[in-house]
Amino acid sequence: MTEHEHEQESAHDGTDGAHDSTDRADGAGHVSTGTTTETGDAAAAIPELVIISGMSGAGRSTAAKCLEDLGWFVVDNLPPALIPTMVELGARSQGNVARIAVVVDVRGRRFFDNLRESLADLAARHVTRRIVFLESSDDALVRRFESVRRPHPLQGDGRIVDGIAAERDLLRELRGDADLVIDTSSLNVHELRAKMDAQFAGDEEPELRATVMSFGFKYGLPVDADLVADCRFLPNPHWVPELRPFTGLNEEVSAYVFNQPGAKEFLNQYTELLQLVAAGYRREGKRYVTIAVGCTGGKHRSVAMSEKLAARLAAEGIETVLVHRDMGRE
Repeated sequence: MTEHEHEQESAHDGTDGAHDSTDRADGAGHVSTGTTTETGDAAAAIPELVIISGMSGAGRSTAAKCLEDLGWFVVDNLPPALIPTMVELGARSQGNVARIAVVVDVRGRRFFDNLRESLADLAARHVTRRIVFLESSDDALVRRFESVRRPHPLQGDGRIVDGIAAERDLLRELRGDADLVIDTSSLNVHELRAKMDAQFAGDEEPELRATVMSFGFKYGLPVDADLVADCRFLPNPHWVPELRPFTGLNEEVSAYVFNQPGAKEFLNQYTELLQLVAAGYRREGKRYVTIAVGCTGGKHRSVAMSEKLAARLAAEGIETVLVHRDMGRE
């Protein structure tokens, strides 16, 4: 998110209200696949529900606007205690509100303790719900708040970093429960929208979506990774002069990596492990997983391994997105 984009986000975060997308939802032809509840004499479809939360300044408003553009009925800064009521109202709309997105954040912090109770209520009603958590690094958040000269909602008489730390502590449990974590530290508004579109634009959702991300340990761990694999046990093509200029996308580099002892075995066994994990994620209703594959610089080994791993997952019927985070940084 750029500083200008954060300014737009901050201005949006300062206002409460609902984004009524009912008209677009009618034309989009989206039908809830959830359960039904009896309302009067007719059975009413329970809307799908997405809860958008995360760090202030990380892009919540952009994510909400993207869902609004996709035909979702979006409510900003709804007290968590009212989420079940919002779902009930949607169920009474005779199909006009089939999908609801709710933005929950620390502006409603006196209501935030009610979120866990509301989630339990939704589970008891068999409501299909997902949690999207927007994450960002401390440095990026500080820059964004300083660029618009606004205080962090929780900093009080302290510094911006104090507010960020307090917010991370408050949201830690919710982040752990999130179905989708998006790190916006290096994303602009268009890249964030593209990520949201990739997850929510389809008419039919797959059982599980995976992002396979190669990275370099020297540039830091991806903060949105659910699983991390380390390829540094393999010899580094960087030390082979004729391979050094190329990346893991090059056939010669890939062949070099997979001709090393343990490389093919690692790919086979890690794929089997992911099949086991994927089955568990499906049982638990988790729809998104980010698998990070690292080497020293994120150029050779991790790229080659990520390419093969993504192909294996796709062959297993898992919709897979491949990202090479650090390739080209050297």
